[in-house]
Amino acid sequence: MVKMKLKKFLKRVVDIIFLILVMPVYVYQKIADKVFRSDRNFAGISQMLSLIPGLVGCYMRKNYYRLSMTHCDKDCAILFGTIFSHADTEIGKGVYIGPNCNIGRCKIEQHCTLGSNVHILSGKEQHQYNDLDTPIQEQGGVFKKIIVGEDTWVGNCSVVLADLGKKCIVGAGSIVVKEVDSYSVVAGNPVRTLKKRK
Repeated sequence: MVKMKLKKFLKRVVDIIFLILVMPVYVYQKIADKVFRSDRNFAGISQMLSLIPGLVGCYMRKNYYRLSMTHCDKDCAILFGTIFSHADTEIGKGVYIGPNCNIGRCKIEQHCTLGSNVHILSGKEQHQYNDLDTPIQEQGGVFKKIIVGEDTWVGNCSVVLADLGKKCIVGAGSIVVKEVDSYSVVAGNPVRTLKKRK
């Protein structure tokens, strides 16, 4: 009991130290946002912080995101190489995001686990392509906030373009293009439901 309390206290102290260390980076981002008014500053800092290895990198990332995202719980793990493209992202308590993930605009609810190389894109309509006279890059699009329901596990190398319900399991290498109901076990390209957990 005493050992657990001491461990919690030490983690809190380390979080405070890293919160202070990332404060100048956050202040720079806020000033740059006034000039450029986009998520580019946030994304650039995310890329830089993604390259810091080990426990130091985990503490730097989560504490920067606690300041800069819509919400990031202090009890989460964001591993090496993972980058975020939108500050309007929410990370819940107990979330584990594996190495080399690419996360768009989303809400990852509590106790979710993302394997390595998982991509959560901001929906299926990020790029318009109807005007043949205008390059696709210039046609714009809509960035949807994707929801990954609580206690959901997304396997390695999966791509998520639609909401996942709570307590789902997504097999490795899967492509999620349609909303997945809670308690589903899905896999494939595109995913199909293999069974229900409940």
